[in-house]
Amino acid sequence: MKHTTTGIEPTRTQPGTPVRSGGCLCRRIRFTIVGKADYPHTCSCPHCQKLSGGPMMSSASFPLSGLTWTEEGGEPAWHYTWPDSRRGFCPGCGSQLCALDDGATSIAITLSALDDATGLVPVNQSFREDAVAWLPQVPDTQHRSIT
Repeated sequence: MKHTTTGIEPTRTQPGTPVRSGGCLCRRIRFTIVGKADYPHTCSCPHCQKLSGGPMMSSASFPLSGLTWTEEGGEPAWHYTWPDSRRGFCPGCGSQLCALDDGATSIAITLSALDDATGLVPVNQSFREDAVAWLPQVPDTQHRSIT
């Protein structure tokens, strides 16, 4: 089965390779993601605040080659929020599922879209200057400079 977002063949699961599943609230769109999560973080930029309906959005990056859309809903609808970056969402229930930059080899999956986000603790927070004052900010445990 071809991966419809990029046309690349999905990763074959090797023993010990993490596999996670997830999807939208109405369950029309479902996915599996094979591979190790990288850089779980939160973002407080104005786009993430509006898209999430909250003060921040949390996500982690996974290998794009490990992504397979598995239900009849197929892949999400896409909306460009930057000239080269789009967000995937369910057109039925509105759940935010992912973000994908043009030409990228990884995809950011929102932590809330995962069935089980155990172990994915945010290590940093983007756009701290836009964060709400009434929530503590996520500590930068990796000392990584991001905007």
